[in-house]
Amino acid sequence: MGSRNYTVPLITITLLFFMWGFITCMNDILIPYLKQLFKLTFFESMLVQFCFFGAYFIGSLIYFLISTTKGDPIDKVGYKKGIIFGIFLAALGCVLFYPAASFSSYGLFLGALFILGLGFTVLQITANAYVSLLGPEESASSRLNMTQAFNAFGTTIAPVLGGHLIFELFSAPDGSFSAAATKIPYLIFAAILLLVALLISRVKLPDFQVKGEEIVKGFGALQHNHLKFGVLTMFCYVGGEVAVGSFIISFLEQPQVMNLSEVVSKNYLSLYWGGAMIGRFLGAISLNQSISQAKKALYMLGAAIAVFLVIFSIVDLSFSQISFFLVFIALNFIAFFIGKSAPARTLSIFAGVNVLLLISAMFNHGELAMYSILGIGIFNSIMFSNIYTLAISGLGKYTSQGSSLVVMAILGGAIIPVFQGYLADIFGVQHSFIIPVFCYIVILIFGAYCTKYLSHVKQEEGTKAGH
Repeated sequence: MGSRNYTVPLITITLLFFMWGFITCMNDILIPYLKQLFKLTFFESMLVQFCFFGAYFIGSLIYFLISTTKGDPIDKVGYKKGIIFGIFLAALGCVLFYPAASFSSYGLFLGALFILGLGFTVLQITANAYVSLLGPEESASSRLNMTQAFNAFGTTIAPVLGGHLIFELFSAPDGSFSAAATKIPYLIFAAILLLVALLISRVKLPDFQVKGEEIVKGFGALQHNHLKFGVLTMFCYVGGEVAVGSFIISFLEQPQVMNLSEVVSKNYLSLYWGGAMIGRFLGAISLNQSISQAKKALYMLGAAIAVFLVIFSIVDLSFSQISFFLVFIALNFIAFFIGKSAPARTLSIFAGVNVLLLISAMFNHGELAMYSILGIGIFNSIMFSNIYTLAISGLGKYTSQGSSLVVMAILGGAIIPVFQGYLADIFGVQHSFIIPVFCYIVILIFGAYCTKYLSHVKQEEGTKAGH
């Protein structure tokens, strides 16, 4: 099996990751759009993320309960059928935007987002694992980083292209907001998803099966303290990242910040998500233990320049308007090398930087406040993968169960933006960022805890080996 060429299947699945990221990031466009359309409060507009990411929790909980009692569903149907089912479910969610727009009903929009989220939950469970199987085990991490980078590419261009479709191309002739502006874009997204499903069904994909794994009943995984802490940390990370992205357009609209329109703000939102893409490419290189420091520096520099040029070609901004991003890339380089390729230490450093950037965004005005909030994206980059791997480290037979619990923690993306929306209605958008400040403090502490915990585990293993 190791000699087989998986290039075509991997390219096909990477296309899926791109669309997955693109449509997920469209929520950041929908929030200010639906807020104005239905005259919502910030709290009410954040129900977009509550329904979408709440579906992740519901879907993964159902999957967890089935897998611990009846066995892994993917073992019964196979990865390929599981992926196609997830795509169909996501496409259905996109199609449901049509009746939601026709009836101009916020409730129907939220229902469509919930179905869309369920579809992406199935993909979260199946597609990531499938990519890891498409080739040698030792290069699985590299493949996952690459597909995640293309997922980030989708989130980078979504604000520009999606914002153009909804705010400009399909808006009302007089420029006013209309529910109908979402009809055509989401039907296009549904059609593309169905084409990807058709392509996956026709391409010869190896249908791996997970054989002979023990079904672990109960909640034995929770006897591991670092897993429980990891679940809380993933909750805070996803919640913090989604909350910041959800409020960027509203933040940049504030008179004391930049007083920008949605049409302009969407380009800066692309920089936030583009930063995550840059950071993931750099992280894939920096956290690779087999590369020398000199080669790491060279490869990281080349990757940073290449991805920066891609972002510059996408956003409708001049070089002077985005040149500040070069400072954050330089800071990212420094943080990676201070972290010395250790996932836990690097996680703490990145979280600490984001705490400082958020505080700066809360208390400064104008461009400094804007740059501070946009710089958070590049330091979010490695957090999901690092938190995930640290949380399930050393679980043994409970690894699968622990993994399901960590995926459930994506619920943070549903809960934390709603809390921030509530604070924004009372204290204003700028001061509401105190919520993600606490989220990143939790991540910082988890990284420090794992640095100490993993060191302790290694010492124990060395002692046992000595005997």
